[in-house]
Amino acid sequence: MAGTKYQYVKKFELPDPLLPGMFMLLRLDGHSFHRFSDEHAFVKPNDLAALELMDHSAQSLMEEYPDIVMGFGESDEYSFLLRKSTSLYNRRESKIVSTLTSYFTSCYVLNWPKYFPDKPLKYPPSFDGRIVLYPGEREIKDYFAWRQADTHINNLYNTTFWALVQQGGETTTQAHATLKGTFSKDKHEILFSRFSLNYNTIDPRYRKGSVLVRTKEEESEPKKKKARPRTEVDLLHCDIIQDDFWTQRKILED
Repeated sequence: MAGTKYQYVKKFELPDPLLPGMFMLLRLDGHSFHRFSDEHAFVKPNDLAALELMDHSAQSLMEEYPDIVMGFGESDEYSFLLRKSTSLYNRRESKIVSTLTSYFTSCYVLNWPKYFPDKPLKYPPSFDGRIVLYPGEREIKDYFAWRQADTHINNLYNTTFWALVQQGGETTTQAHATLKGTFSKDKHEILFSRFSLNYNTIDPRYRKGSVLVRTKEEESEPKKKKARPRTEVDLLHCDIIQDDFWTQRKILED
């Protein structure tokens, strides 16, 4: 209650504003999702429904928070880029991380029955979140390149690993041993020579991850002065490492 003798306790709250003029990158990760995916019998190496649920949750978050200009997801992870000049929650780190993480998690739980109608949740999933600040466009481009490269590396390994187990008859221990010390070209060769699988023909969703971008909606009426253009969130599965992706879009322009 304001004005009471107890109000002094507010002095113990520390301000945590994020530096202005910096790109804000929020990354969410599923907490203990190895166990969660096993408990809920996710398909290996990729569960389409689980990935679509992540995309749905991410799109809902971007629709709720227009200051998020881009998202990138793989497996149980999603990264979100906010406008450089955003003043969301006065740039208070704890407020942004806690609110956006909880909203994403709520969307994940809310939409679970749509993607897993015959598989009720056994226990609540959770996600952890963190914010990293980056000074310039180069670092942002390199960050997303890093995450997409990681997507490729992980998916190539998992695709080969589960082919060895599910089609090759190896135990998980044997499959790990088979792949120990191998390079990308070796995994491609295993998939093609032993399982007649050309890795490059696998769905781009699995190889490249999910990319969420904003596109301007056509205005039926003249927009008000200073009003931000209405946008819709589009889902892509494309290369974001090459400069073409960035030159074709104005994502980093404030």
